[in-house]
Amino acid sequence: MTLTLTVSDEVRDLAPGFTHLAVEAHGLVNGPSNEDSSALLDDAVRRLTDRLGGRAPHEDPHLAAWRAVYSAFGAKPSRTRNSAEALAKRALSDGGLPRINLLVDLYNAVSVAHLIPVGGEDTDRIAGGMRLVRATGDEPFATAAGGEPVVEHPEPGEVVWRDDEGVTCRRWNWRQGVRTRLTEQSVNAVFLLERLAPMTPAELDAAGAELAESLEKLSPGARITVHPAR
Repeated sequence: MTLTLTVSDEVRDLAPGFTHLAVEAHGLVNGPSNEDSSALLDDAVRRLTDRLGGRAPHEDPHLAAWRAVYSAFGAKPSRTRNSAEALAKRALSDGGLPRINLLVDLYNAVSVAHLIPVGGEDTDRIAGGMRLVRATGDEPFATAAGGEPVVEHPEPGEVVWRDDEGVTCRRWNWRQGVRTRLTEQSVNAVFLLERLAPMTPAELDAAGAELAESLEKLSPGARITVHPAR
């Protein structure tokens, strides 16, 4: 894999059953959301509704496991939901899922359909390797507030994805930073699918395969590699 991804021992101790699957892609074609990406999102909402059977998203066993892990590192899971729960909640609301761009729509659809946190990073904007660590609290996190760029810092002990420049995603998979997010100009990316028990390795693999298939349809000439879960 061109980009190195590591998980610290501190995080492994916090969530011993955690694994992540990476889908690496080069030569992608991105652009504004369209009818095809919108249809994928609509289908994901239908699959989510069938899966939940009237339950709230946080009652799904996989999302309940994420809530427990969030509580373990000091986050309040009802206030700062993991990305899969937040998307599922939006999907079932009157406003529905947002349409961002083709690549983001694709991975959001997989996240909602499988109830798994999925993130996408522009690898051309990542400095060095990415690592999942417990923060010291000094790391910079580039984000936006009120439409203006701001730099925040994670709480000490918070689980974050980071690279050599700073935090790329806070509270494990809660909020992505603006520096490495996928834009319509992005051509190279890595997508991370993150699993806790009771989601099975086979279910994780199925979600990764679905994302890879969608990426291949979007960008037939792209080089896409699904790396084994770690």
